Amino acid sequence: MNNFALQGVQLTKQYGGFHVLHGINFSVPKGEIRGLIGPNGAGKSTLVDVLSGRTANYQGSVFLDGKEINGCSAQERRKLGLARSFQRTSIFHSRTVEDQLELASRWETESNVDEVMGHLDLVSYRDEVAAELSYGVQRRLDLALALIGKPQVLLLDEPAAGLTMQESISMAQLLRDLVKRWKITVLLIEHDMDVVFTVCDQITVLNLGQILIEGSVEVVRSSPLVISAYLGRNAE
Repeated sequence: MNNFALQGVQLTKQYGGFHVLHGINFSVPKGEIRGLIGPNGAGKSTLVDVLSGRTANYQGSVFLDGKEINGCSAQERRKLGLARSFQRTSIFHSRTVEDQLELASRWETESNVDEVMGHLDLVSYRDEVAAELSYGVQRRLDLALALIGKPQVLLLDEPAAGLTMQESISMAQLLRDLVKRWKITVLLIEHDMDVVFTVCDQITVLNLGQILIEGSVEVVRSSPLVISAYLGRNAE
């Protein structure tokens, strides 16, 4: 029985003669929160785009729960249980919270709008127009949209971007609870190292389109390679 929720095998992506990804082999076990970090230009967003089907013309294979999904579009991958959020929120600012969650649920076989609103503390905002919400609540709404239909795997691109320290901590706690309660697997791109080190089970570090190191928080945090590549200085 395959224990991996998401896998990439020999993933390569290039633009002209420039390789953004170099033959990456990547596996995330079911129920894990995997951090994906690295300096700007490391290939993080490109990797997530390949996994989610938002970019084409890549080499290699993507597997969801052991099934190869290379030929599936981003929409088809979403229906199969692979959801993602973006660095910039994808909410509809002119619609109410409940209205846009209901709209997103129309493409799902079973609606879980009330459950999602309850879990993300959005019930009291259900009738409010998104444009009138604080930025922190907007980020929760963006996460809620990705959770409609209870996906198997959730790809998150900097969900804590622009949040206060307390909001970032709350977001990390939400993710931990989600994995435990709904048995969702999470791949998390995040520049806030406090969030990454708090919430992630394992961390993959990319640099120049290749995996530099993978391991636990302790292994990654103390790695001289990571300190040099990610922090831009030599280990002391």
